[in-house]
Amino acid sequence: MKPIYYSYFSAALILFLTLVPVRNSVRAQPARATTPEIFKQYSEHVVKIEVVETGSAAKASIGTGFFADKLGRIVTNYHVISKLVHSPDRYRIELTDVAGQTSAASVLGVDVVYDLAVLRTERQPKGFLSLESKAVEQGTRLYSLGHPRDLGLTIVEGTHNGLLKHTLYPKVHFTGSLNPGMSGGPTLTQAGKVVGVNVATEGNQISFLVPAERAMALLEKTASTANPAAASFLAEVGRQIHANQTRYLDGMFGPNTPRVELGPYDLPTKPAEFFRCWADAVRRKELPYVSVSHDCSTDDYIFVSSEQSSGIVRFFHQLLSTEELNPLRFFTLYSAQFQAGNAVMFGNEEEVTPFRCQTRNVNAAKGKLKAVLCARQYLKLPGLYDAVFKAATIGARNAGLVSTLSLSGVSFDNVQNVSRRYMENIKWRR
Repeated sequence: MKPIYYSYFSAALILFLTLVPVRNSVRAQPARATTPEIFKQYSEHVVKIEVVETGSAAKASIGTGFFADKLGRIVTNYHVISKLVHSPDRYRIELTDVAGQTSAASVLGVDVVYDLAVLRTERQPKGFLSLESKAVEQGTRLYSLGHPRDLGLTIVEGTHNGLLKHTLYPKVHFTGSLNPGMSGGPTLTQAGKVVGVNVATEGNQISFLVPAERAMALLEKTASTANPAAASFLAEVGRQIHANQTRYLDGMFGPNTPRVELGPYDLPTKPAEFFRCWADAVRRKELPYVSVSHDCSTDDYIFVSSEQSSGIVRFFHQLLSTEELNPLRFFTLYSAQFQAGNAVMFGNEEEVTPFRCQTRNVNAAKGKLKAVLCARQYLKLPGLYDAVFKAATIGARNAGLVSTLSLSGVSFDNVQNVSRRYMENIKWRR
């Protein structure tokens, strides 16, 4: 409830304004466009994108795109059309405008790192949306267009809350309700300028946009592209992922990596600002041991396919200790923990090989480690691997550390180099 004096002050202010004449120097502010007006004015530049399986004519994925120039080029997300990139002989793209007219489209260029794609259609657009090149203030009202869950073109109001900090890939924090199917759609200012491309959501009014400048860069890159072969884009995806690794893996787990202490061990934590770390412990009267864990992972990743990703780095330290179990029983518990399954990684036999593992014992400065490195190769993207490195300390009678590192979509050189640096960061305090 507002204080009572606020009401009296408001009434007095209203009376004062009615008595004081308006001076000629005071100009009325221009009326702002309403949400219905924005939808009516810009919706015709937005299209629904359907990736269709050619054999059955079934929809494989649905997203949104928008015309970005008079030539008919369309901006959308890479993940919306990724099935066609991976299997161009099995899929095709259909566009549907706000009037219900359909047409075919082809891929002109992709940016897998920033989850963008540019399409082309032979149909001449009635108009297009312009990309905003200037910075937008936090708190600016925005309007997102898209096809949530194939329910029809929808407009969503929200707020620009700046670029996310400490992330691997820049994204605009959009406080608004984006939903599946809106991916690739535009988010506009009241003036109709595109400030970002819808890309992801965490629900509860937390959504994300690819900054408009990244779409500008891809449009410029594809400005002189003629008729690229559909089969060439998967190789381009592989090249982009390889080129991107240096940016975030070089120097990771180097000598300046922050440290955390778990029992008798001195361990790496949060190797870069784009990691998030958590810690927890299990101490129960009914359990004859204590488990303390420390878990860190990158806060973002590159979408490669529905079964694959790149850029995920996760590591997990688990300290087991006991004052009740004898050495034999503790060793049984500790061994079972070390032999537990690898980190969950998706992928079917059409996309990845089975994991192959190597095991060896390693002498460290103040102790010994048992180390296992497992890797599997991407079949459609040569030279890329998923890997899990696991190390366990050896020799203690009542305490032991199991530390696990997982990497997704990286070169084998990076698998070896990052795993080696990680292992060298596992140290004893005494």
